[in-house]
Amino acid sequence: MSSMDTLIKVAEKLHPRLVAFLEKRMKNIPAVAERIEGEYAEIMTEMEKSAKPYKDTFPTFTRIPAKGRDRAEILGEMEAMRRREESQWKDGFVSGAVYHGDSAHIDFLNQVYAINSQSNPLHADVWPSAGKFEAEIVAMTGSMLGGSGLEVCGTVSSGGTESIMLAMKTYRDWARETKGIRQPEMIVPVTAHAAFDKASQYFNIKAIHVPVDENFRADINAVKRAITRNTIVIVGSAPSFPHGEIDPISELSELARRRNIGFHTDACLGGFVLPWAEKLGYDVPSFDFRLPGVTSISVDTHKFGYAAKGASVILYRNPALRHFQYYTATEWPGGLYFSPTFAGSRPGALSATCWAALTSIGEEGYMDATKKILETAETIKQGIRSIPELRVLGDPLFVVAFASDSVDIYKVLDFMSHRKWSLNGLHKPACAHVCVTLRHTQPGVAERFITDLRDAVEHVKGHPEEKGTMAPVYGMAATLPMRGMVSDLLKKYLDLMFRV
Repeated sequence: MSSMDTLIKVAEKLHPRLVAFLEKRMKNIPAVAERIEGEYAEIMTEMEKSAKPYKDTFPTFTRIPAKGRDRAEILGEMEAMRRREESQWKDGFVSGAVYHGDSAHIDFLNQVYAINSQSNPLHADVWPSAGKFEAEIVAMTGSMLGGSGLEVCGTVSSGGTESIMLAMKTYRDWARETKGIRQPEMIVPVTAHAAFDKASQYFNIKAIHVPVDENFRADINAVKRAITRNTIVIVGSAPSFPHGEIDPISELSELARRRNIGFHTDACLGGFVLPWAEKLGYDVPSFDFRLPGVTSISVDTHKFGYAAKGASVILYRNPALRHFQYYTATEWPGGLYFSPTFAGSRPGALSATCWAALTSIGEEGYMDATKKILETAETIKQGIRSIPELRVLGDPLFVVAFASDSVDIYKVLDFMSHRKWSLNGLHKPACAHVCVTLRHTQPGVAERFITDLRDAVEHVKGHPEEKGTMAPVYGMAATLPMRGMVSDLLKKYLDLMFRV
């Protein structure tokens, strides 16, 4: 048994607070620290192989070159990298990540970006087109999510994380001014996106995590018990990232409405799928502004809205709530300063490509894309259920999580990576998922996925001694009670990403 295994066995029997106390002190013991670093080094060596594939292939720079390089040479290198990377996602082997990927669509968005490459929404007087695009993006998205006839409003952000963080900052400031709450709390299902915990850390909002039920949906009774006089917002996902399940938004938002608490629907992943799925006749629970208790929604236009990466929308039920998101400075010697989101200067070209995507695809295009995705997801679900060792978690629409009671799912994940598949490893419980996109709707992709998955299960069953490449990392994150060690490993990975 390795030193890491021994630590896990001991820590599993102790109280979490005692584990954290001991962990902090153990890491200060030179001999223990050396053994832990040895465990890290082995894992990081494997990670570096995938994270730094160009290390010995292309020139590297640690300082600005004395003389500028030839532009054609630079473009040639970038084109070579693009070709190498494109083959994987273009053929539909990646979970999520690239949601559209059609060459004509990409070329169109690139043309739009080029036309607007100098645009900056911070200077609205110079680029009023940016204001037009963003206002209409918000209006179109709000209308799609039940805002017609209401005062629904919002802003464009850089992505789902910023949209979520903006909303949580907004509720903090709203509750402080209107309710006098100085120690704010937000109630968040354990399956909610990590961006909520990030907001908790950044904005000093206490996150109260509530469990999910056997169907991986937020436990309503647990939410009721978690409400206090300091609760400023309750969160629900439509759907959640890990298991693709939609929380009981109707019940949760009504609970919030009766207590004059904000309710945020995180529809970053499903906001541009669920409205069309409902129109197609799928059973989609209510989640948007048609519910009177829903006071904000985050939705990513750069996912199933098929805009270029770096565009999301945060919506509010009324302008009064949105005002708590804005930043204004009236005493700065540099003049009057104001911005709607965290950034000052922003790439107006991304908003232009978002507007172009929404208006060029249209309702008919989104309906057609959603139909293909949901039909492909059904094929994948049925295929997974046909493999005796695997089971689908819950009853998802298009984010399909699967687990196993008889084989190591992380080793299955490793095998799939050798077949070019890039899937998402999850834990609590140990599982993996595939987020179905238009890339997967290409002929034969879903069928190959099931074939490779079946081969993966058989390989793991036949080779139990294999350690795998990423399986130890997922396994440690899933089972190790000493969370600080897992956090240290993640930080080392981030260090690796910035290493030349």
